Amino acid sequence: METSQNTSKIPEQGSSTRSRWYDRLWASFIFFTRLPFWRIYQPPKEAYQGVVEFWPLAGWLTAGVMAGVLYGSSLVFSYEIAIVLAMVSRLLLTGALHEDGLADFFDGFGGGGQDRQRILNIMKDSHIGTYGVLALIVYMLTLWFALHSLTPINATLTILAVDPFAKMLSAQVIQMMPYARTEETAKNKTVYRKSPVAASIGLAFQGLLPIGLYLWWMQERVGWLLLIFIPLLVMSLLSFFIWKRLRGYTGDCCGALFLLTELSAYLVASFYLQTV
Repeated sequence: METSQNTSKIPEQGSSTRSRWYDRLWASFIFFTRLPFWRIYQPPKEAYQGVVEFWPLAGWLTAGVMAGVLYGSSLVFSYEIAIVLAMVSRLLLTGALHEDGLADFFDGFGGGGQDRQRILNIMKDSHIGTYGVLALIVYMLTLWFALHSLTPINATLTILAVDPFAKMLSAQVIQMMPYARTEETAKNKTVYRKSPVAASIGLAFQGLLPIGLYLWWMQERVGWLLLIFIPLLVMSLLSFFIWKRLRGYTGDCCGALFLLTELSAYLVASFYLQTV
């Protein structure tokens, strides 16, 4: 998640004042998607330090596109093809930002052993290794099968709910630990800042509203306790693992946390809603 592909339009300098909320909102959509929002508005550089505050809201967009492609294409093509098209649509929309983080995460922790600096160096290397390739293959296959176990309408609703929810949970790592590198050695030259109380409330609203509506709509069909607890447990265990090895997070860690936390939510939904 520290790849520079989504940050090529970040201005070199910004004002010295603290960024405004709408600057951070625009920066979030510019950073987390490949859509040309920068042509409409260019926030100051410091706004990118707060992009995580609107990460789940960007998830509303990515989830909406992925869910729309899944359901719409399932009316035209086979469901198997529709799932592939939906997965590809999110990859194109985000520039594989989070998948890049997942690959770097597994390369770093898989090949770096217990050496903190070696892990950081491997994650910063733009070349993908064996661990990263295997992680992406297993992740993509598991995601495909999890979605395939659901009906098109249930998969659509689940995507809309768990994408923002998983991003909200994953964003907590920034609150819990410091950045593992310095700003000068960061891939995108930006260090996320910890969210103040008001921003944290907004972050929670962005992630909890979709999952709350989803659970209300599903009524007794999906166990709310497991759908909330399992992703939270996955995020907590991964965060503890990251802390033990790095004593801090990186952008790649954030991307990996999101995808793995989201995947755990899909597996819970599949457990309850799988078709026979």
